[in-house]
Amino acid sequence: MKHLKAHYLLIALIFLSINFTNGQDTDTGNWFIYFGNQAINKKWNWHNEIQYRNYNFAGDTQQILLRTGIGYNLTENNNNILLGYGFINSHNYIPGTDDKTENNEHRIYQQFITRQNFGRFYLQHRYRVEERFLKDDFQMRFRYFLALNIPLTKPKMEDKAFYFSAYNEIFLNTESPTFDRDRLYGALGYVINKNFRVETGFMRQIQEKTGRNQFQIAIFNNIPFNSSK
Repeated sequence: MKHLKAHYLLIALIFLSINFTNGQDTDTGNWFIYFGNQAINKKWNWHNEIQYRNYNFAGDTQQILLRTGIGYNLTENNNNILLGYGFINSHNYIPGTDDKTENNEHRIYQQFITRQNFGRFYLQHRYRVEERFLKDDFQMRFRYFLALNIPLTKPKMEDKAFYFSAYNEIFLNTESPTFDRDRLYGALGYVINKNFRVETGFMRQIQEKTGRNQFQIAIFNNIPFNSSK
Protein backbone atom coordinates (compact mmCIF):
# COMPACT_ATOMS: atom_id res chain seq x y z
CA MET A 1 0.00 0.00 0.00
CA LYS A 2 2.84 2.43 0.83
CA HIS A 3 4.40 1.71 -2.57
CA LEU A 4 1.09 2.43 -4.36
CA LYS A 5 0.55 5.73 -2.54
CA ALA A 6 4.05 6.92 -3.35
CA HIS A 7 3.68 5.76 -6.96
CA TYR A 8 0.43 7.70 -7.45
CA LEU A 9 1.93 10.80 -5.83
CA LEU A 10 4.83 10.66 -8.30
CA ILE A 11 2.42 10.45 -11.25
CA ALA A 12 0.29 13.30 -9.85
CA LEU A 13 3.30 15.62 -9.62
CA ILE A 14 4.17 14.95 -13.26
CA PHE A 15 0.63 15.66 -14.48
CA LEU A 16 0.42 18.83 -12.39
CA SER A 17 3.51 20.15 -14.17
CA ILE A 18 1.93 19.46 -17.58
CA ASN A 19 -0.89 21.92 -16.78
CA PHE A 20 1.48 24.88 -17.08
CA THR A 21 1.69 25.37 -20.83
CA ASN A 22 2.42 29.01 -21.60
CA GLY A 23 5.59 30.69 -20.35
CA GLN A 24 4.24 34.21 -20.86
CA ASP A 25 0.98 33.57 -18.95
CA THR A 26 2.42 31.89 -15.83
CA ASP A 27 5.39 32.20 -13.54
CA THR A 28 5.74 28.40 -13.43
CA GLY A 29 8.02 26.49 -15.78
CA ASN A 30 9.68 23.09 -15.95
CA TRP A 31 13.25 21.80 -15.98
CA PHE A 32 14.27 18.44 -17.48
CA ILE A 33 17.61 17.45 -15.93
CA TYR A 34 20.13 14.67 -16.48
CA PHE A 35 22.97 14.19 -13.96
CA GLY A 36 25.80 11.76 -14.69
CA ASN A 37 28.59 10.87 -12.28
CA GLN A 38 30.88 8.18 -13.65
CA ALA A 39 33.63 6.69 -11.47
CA ILE A 40 36.88 6.35 -13.41
CA ASN A 41 38.55 4.55 -10.50
CA LYS A 42 38.39 4.76 -6.69
CA LYS A 43 39.75 8.32 -6.71
CA TRP A 44 38.72 9.98 -9.98
CA ASN A 45 35.25 10.66 -11.42
CA TRP A 46 33.69 12.39 -14.44
CA HIS A 47 30.68 14.65 -13.93
CA ASN A 48 28.35 15.29 -16.90
CA GLU A 49 25.08 17.22 -16.86
CA ILE A 50 22.36 18.43 -19.23
CA GLN A 51 19.51 20.75 -18.26
CA TYR A 52 16.67 21.80 -20.57
CA ARG A 53 14.79 24.64 -18.88
CA ASN A 54 11.42 25.90 -20.09
CA TYR A 55 9.07 28.79 -19.38
CA ASN A 56 6.24 26.24 -19.69
CA PHE A 57 6.18 22.43 -19.39
CA ALA A 58 8.13 21.96 -22.64
CA GLY A 59 8.80 23.77 -25.90
CA ASP A 60 9.17 27.37 -24.71
CA THR A 61 12.91 27.27 -24.13
CA GLN A 62 14.32 29.34 -21.31
CA GLN A 63 17.83 27.91 -21.06
CA ILE A 64 20.00 25.00 -22.15
CA LEU A 65 22.80 24.20 -19.74
CA LEU A 66 25.68 21.78 -20.37
CA ARG A 67 28.15 21.12 -17.56
CA THR A 68 31.10 18.75 -17.18
CA GLY A 69 34.07 18.31 -14.87
CA ILE A 70 36.75 16.02 -13.46
CA GLY A 71 36.68 15.25 -9.75
CA TYR A 72 38.98 13.67 -7.18
CA ASN A 73 37.95 11.98 -3.90
CA LEU A 74 40.06 13.07 -0.93
CA THR A 75 38.67 10.10 1.02
CA GLU A 76 37.02 6.88 -0.18
CA ASN A 77 33.78 7.78 -2.03
CA ASN A 78 33.57 11.16 -0.30
CA ASN A 79 35.02 14.67 0.04
CA ASN A 80 35.21 15.30 -3.69
CA ILE A 81 36.98 18.29 -5.25
CA LEU A 82 36.14 19.06 -8.87
CA LEU A 83 37.20 21.40 -11.65
CA GLY A 84 34.61 21.92 -14.38
CA TYR A 85 33.28 23.87 -17.34
CA GLY A 86 29.74 24.96 -18.17
CA PHE A 87 28.06 26.31 -21.31
CA ILE A 88 24.75 28.12 -20.89
CA ASN A 89 22.52 29.17 -23.80
CA SER A 90 19.76 31.53 -22.55
CA HIS A 91 16.58 32.72 -24.28
CA ASN A 92 15.23 35.75 -22.42
CA TYR A 93 11.93 37.46 -23.20
CA ILE A 94 12.12 41.16 -24.03
CA PRO A 95 9.81 42.84 -21.46
CA GLY A 96 6.35 43.58 -22.85
CA THR A 97 6.83 41.51 -26.02
CA ASP A 98 6.72 37.92 -27.24
CA ASP A 99 10.24 38.24 -28.64
CA LYS A 100 13.39 36.79 -27.12
CA THR A 101 17.08 37.58 -27.08
CA GLU A 102 19.64 34.75 -27.14
CA ASN A 103 22.82 34.89 -25.07
CA ASN A 104 25.68 32.48 -24.45
CA GLU A 105 27.69 32.18 -21.26
CA HIS A 106 30.85 30.19 -20.52
CA ARG A 107 31.73 29.20 -16.97
CA ILE A 108 34.69 27.71 -15.19
CA TYR A 109 33.86 26.39 -11.74
CA GLN A 110 35.52 24.75 -8.75
CA GLN A 111 33.60 22.85 -6.11
CA PHE A 112 33.88 20.71 -3.00
CA ILE A 113 31.24 18.11 -2.07
CA THR A 114 31.06 16.30 1.25
CA ARG A 115 28.40 13.76 2.25
CA GLN A 116 27.09 12.65 5.64
CA ASN A 117 24.72 9.88 6.71
CA PHE A 118 22.77 9.86 10.00
CA GLY A 119 20.51 6.81 10.04
CA ARG A 120 17.86 7.43 7.37
CA PHE A 121 19.09 10.98 6.73
CA TYR A 122 21.49 11.45 3.81
CA LEU A 123 23.05 14.94 3.68
CA GLN A 124 25.17 16.58 1.00
CA HIS A 125 27.02 19.90 1.21
CA ARG A 126 28.34 21.52 -1.97
CA TYR A 127 30.51 24.63 -2.06
CA ARG A 128 31.03 26.08 -5.55
CA VAL A 129 32.90 29.06 -7.01
CA GLU A 130 32.02 30.18 -10.57
CA GLU A 131 33.92 32.38 -12.98
CA ARG A 132 31.31 33.61 -15.48
CA PHE A 133 32.29 34.81 -18.94
CA LEU A 134 29.27 36.71 -20.27
CA LYS A 135 29.00 38.89 -23.35
CA ASP A 136 31.14 41.97 -22.65
CA ASP A 137 31.31 41.12 -18.94
CA PHE A 138 33.04 38.93 -16.36
CA GLN A 139 31.51 38.01 -12.99
CA MET A 140 32.26 35.70 -10.07
CA ARG A 141 29.73 33.97 -7.87
CA PHE A 142 29.72 31.74 -4.78
CA ARG A 143 27.11 29.02 -4.22
CA TYR A 144 26.26 26.89 -1.18
CA PHE A 145 24.00 23.86 -1.68
CA LEU A 146 22.54 21.74 1.14
CA ALA A 147 20.59 18.62 0.12
CA LEU A 148 18.69 15.98 2.07
CA ASN A 149 17.40 12.54 1.02
CA ILE A 150 15.21 10.40 3.29
CA PRO A 151 14.10 6.89 2.18
CA LEU A 152 10.36 6.40 2.76
CA THR A 153 9.63 2.77 1.94
CA LYS A 154 12.96 1.16 2.87
CA PRO A 155 15.50 1.73 5.64
CA LYS A 156 18.22 2.80 3.17
CA MET A 157 18.62 4.44 -0.23
CA GLU A 158 18.54 1.07 -1.96
CA ASP A 159 16.88 -0.59 -4.96
CA LYS A 160 13.14 0.09 -5.37
CA ALA A 161 13.02 2.62 -2.53
CA PHE A 162 10.86 5.73 -2.73
CA TYR A 163 12.44 8.71 -1.01
CA PHE A 164 11.86 12.34 -0.12
CA SER A 165 14.37 14.84 -1.49
CA ALA A 166 14.90 18.50 -0.54
CA TYR A 167 17.54 21.13 -1.03
CA ASN A 168 18.28 24.80 -0.56
CA GLU A 169 20.93 26.68 -2.55
CA ILE A 170 22.01 30.28 -2.11
CA PHE A 171 23.95 32.28 -4.74
CA LEU A 172 26.14 35.25 -3.76
CA ASN A 173 27.88 37.65 -6.13
CA THR A 174 31.30 39.16 -5.52
CA GLU A 175 29.91 42.52 -6.71
CA SER A 176 26.80 44.47 -5.76
CA PRO A 177 24.10 43.30 -5.40
CA THR A 178 25.62 40.55 -3.24
CA PHE A 179 22.47 38.42 -3.16
CA ASP A 180 21.85 36.78 -6.53
CA ARG A 181 19.18 34.15 -5.84
CA ASP A 182 17.97 31.36 -3.56
CA ARG A 183 16.42 28.03 -4.57
CA LEU A 184 14.20 25.92 -2.31
CA TYR A 185 13.19 22.47 -3.60
CA GLY A 186 11.14 19.45 -2.52
CA ALA A 187 10.56 16.21 -4.46
CA LEU A 188 9.60 12.56 -4.49
CA GLY A 189 12.21 10.19 -5.87
CA TYR A 190 12.58 6.50 -6.73
CA VAL A 191 15.76 4.39 -6.64
CA ILE A 192 15.67 2.09 -9.68
CA ASN A 193 18.94 0.41 -8.74
CA LYS A 194 22.36 1.40 -7.36
CA ASN A 195 23.18 3.26 -10.59
CA PHE A 196 19.89 4.95 -11.48
CA ARG A 197 17.27 7.03 -9.71
CA VAL A 198 14.60 9.52 -10.78
CA GLU A 199 12.93 12.50 -9.11
CA THR A 200 10.05 14.84 -9.80
CA GLY A 201 9.54 17.88 -7.64
CA PHE A 202 8.89 21.59 -7.24
CA MET A 203 11.33 24.47 -6.78
CA ARG A 204 10.78 28.08 -5.75
CA GLN A 205 13.48 30.42 -7.02
CA ILE A 206 13.78 33.85 -5.41
CA GLN A 207 15.86 36.64 -6.95
CA GLU A 208 16.44 40.22 -5.82
CA LYS A 209 13.32 41.65 -7.49
CA THR A 210 11.40 38.62 -8.73
CA GLY A 211 10.59 34.97 -8.15
CA ARG A 212 9.66 31.96 -10.23
CA ASN A 213 8.26 28.45 -9.71
CA GLN A 214 9.79 25.45 -11.46
CA PHE A 215 8.75 21.85 -11.69
CA GLN A 216 11.70 19.51 -12.16
CA ILE A 217 12.05 16.04 -13.63
CA ALA A 218 15.53 14.63 -13.04
CA ILE A 219 17.42 11.44 -13.92
CA PHE A 220 20.59 10.44 -12.02
CA ASN A 221 23.07 8.04 -13.67
CA ASN A 222 26.03 6.68 -11.67
CA ILE A 223 27.18 3.79 -13.88
CA PRO A 224 30.99 3.58 -13.46
CA PHE A 225 33.31 3.22 -16.43
CA ASN A 226 34.40 -0.13 -15.02
CA SER A 227 31.11 -1.98 -14.43
CA SER A 228 32.85 -4.45 -12.14
CA LYS A 229 33.36 -1.72 -9.52
